[in-house]
Amino acid sequence: MALDFSRPPHGVVPPLVTPLDEHGDVDRASLERLVSFQLDAGVDGLFVGGSSGEIALLDTARYRAAVEVVVGTAAGAVPVLAGAIDTGTHRVVEHARRAVELGVDAVVVTTPFYVRPGAAEIVDHFRYVHAAVDVPVVAYDIPSAVHVSLTPDVVAELADEGLVVALKDSSGDLAGFREILRRTDLPALTGSELFADTAMQVGAAGIVPGLGNVDPHGYVRLHRAAREGDHRTAAAEQERLARLFRITTVADRSRVGFTAGALGAFKAALAVRGVITHPTTNPPLRPLNDDEMRAIASVLAETGLDPVRAS
Repeated sequence: MALDFSRPPHGVVPPLVTPLDEHGDVDRASLERLVSFQLDAGVDGLFVGGSSGEIALLDTARYRAAVEVVVGTAAGAVPVLAGAIDTGTHRVVEHARRAVELGVDAVVVTTPFYVRPGAAEIVDHFRYVHAAVDVPVVAYDIPSAVHVSLTPDVVAELADEGLVVALKDSSGDLAGFREILRRTDLPALTGSELFADTAMQVGAAGIVPGLGNVDPHGYVRLHRAAREGDHRTAAAEQERLARLFRITTVADRSRVGFTAGALGAFKAALAVRGVITHPTTNPPLRPLNDDEMRAIASVLAETGLDPVRAS
C-alpha cells in the first residue's frame, strides 16, 4: 500500500539505474543491493524508471520487474516514485496505472515527446493523468530529452490547479528554476549533479541526482549541510562530487553516444564499487570497455570511494 504522501517529495531522491544481467534482463539481486545501499545512506526517497533508469529503453516486463523490486525492497521505508513517461497521454496513463498497481507512492510525468505539444496541451496532459490515478503526480522538466520545456507559466498553472505536488527540474535553467520558486509554492527538486548546492541555496526542496546512484552518502551530506545553512561544507562536498562526475566523460564518444557514456559510467562505477554485478546497458546503448572501466575506478579512488557491499 502506498505511503501517506501528505508531505511532497523532498530531500535526496536518487533516480535509480536499472541493473541488468548478462542476458539483458533486470538483475533483481543487484537492484535489491542498490536499494539497500541507498537506504543505508539515508536517502529520502527512491525514483525508479527515470532517465538514469533508462526508462525510454525498458519494455513492459523490465519496467514491471524494476518497480516490483524497488517497492518490495524499500518496504515502506521511504516513498517510491515511478516514471510514467511516453509519447502520448494514453500511454502515460497506462504506465501510471501499472505503477500504482505495483504500489508506488507517486508517479513522475514529463510532457509527451515526439509530438511537441503547446502550453495548453501540456496542461491538458497533466489534467488527464491527474484524473486517471489516485496517487500524487510529480512534473518532470527535461527539455534535453522531450524537446519541450515546462515554462514557469505552465508550472504555475499546474500548481494553481493542484495537478502536481512537486517539480523535478532537469532543465539546466537556474534562472527559470528561481522564477518557478518565486511564483509558486510548489516544492521543486533539482536534477543537477553539479549545482545541487546552489539550487538548495535558492530554495530547492531537494536533489534528484543520477550520480547519487554511485555516491548517495555524498549527496545526503551535501543536502543536510545546505539545509542547516552550512554552505561552506555543502560547497566542499559539491566540489568533490563534481570531480566524481568526471566519470561521465571517460567514454570514447567516437564509439558511444552521450547517454551511453553517462549512464554506462554510473553502472560501471556501481559495478566497480561492488553494488551491482554487471554494467550492462539496454540496447542500443553500448557498454563501456575495460580501459574506460579502469579510468572510472581511478576517479572513484581519487574521490575517496572504496568498493562496498550493500547490506
